[in-house]
Amino acid sequence: MISIGDGLYVGSPNLCFLQMANRLAFPKLLELGFELCGTYALPVPGAASEATDASQTSLYNRKPLTSKKSLIAFAEQMAGVSGAKAALKALHSIADSSASPMETILTILLTLPFRYGGYGFPLPEMNAKIRPAKTAKQNSNQSLYICDLYWPDVEVVAEYDSDTYHTGSDRISHDSQKRNSLEAMGVTVVTVTNRQISSIMQFEKVAKQIAVNMGRRMQYENPQFTQAQLQLRRTLGL
Repeated sequence: MISIGDGLYVGSPNLCFLQMANRLAFPKLLELGFELCGTYALPVPGAASEATDASQTSLYNRKPLTSKKSLIAFAEQMAGVSGAKAALKALHSIADSSASPMETILTILLTLPFRYGGYGFPLPEMNAKIRPAKTAKQNSNQSLYICDLYWPDVEVVAEYDSDTYHTGSDRISHDSQKRNSLEAMGVTVVTVTNRQISSIMQFEKVAKQIAVNMGRRMQYENPQFTQAQLQLRRTLGL
């Protein structure tokens, strides 16, 4: 518990996650975990926005409230307490450093096991820092690139192009330069848009593209997977 003065206390992020583990549907619990370990927060209805500029009115930007490692340690410490087992199960599918709800949803859709409606990819590093190689620096003025989802073992990046932050000539030019520099380093970049995430058929093409670049085969075409995928998408609000 954390004191906020005048005899008032609030639960810590770790305790909050544990308490919600038996109350939220599994995908919603994952969303909570990504948010607690990420650099964004959804605004409380009716609260004043703390956005840093007019284009960020729907999200708060902040440092992570906790980490996956800390959540696991707390849940293990609370073994036997209601919610601990469910929390530990969910934490296998959570990564640190998500920067937005859509990055979280993209990761959930790609990495959850088939039985939950995901494509079974390994968890990526989120918002990983990649420094351009010397040869790539010749064509770039960036000292490093922040990549939304990065699988270092196979040198694959998935970049979420939001409708808000990836429009306009300057932004498009920056994204193109970033993609070219990463590809010059041998990193494959797959761009994912909001429209692709929202469409089952389009997102399937994205997943196949990522799988090919990873050298993976996707074995998911069966009615059980389709039903699980539809349920996952409904729960995530897609």
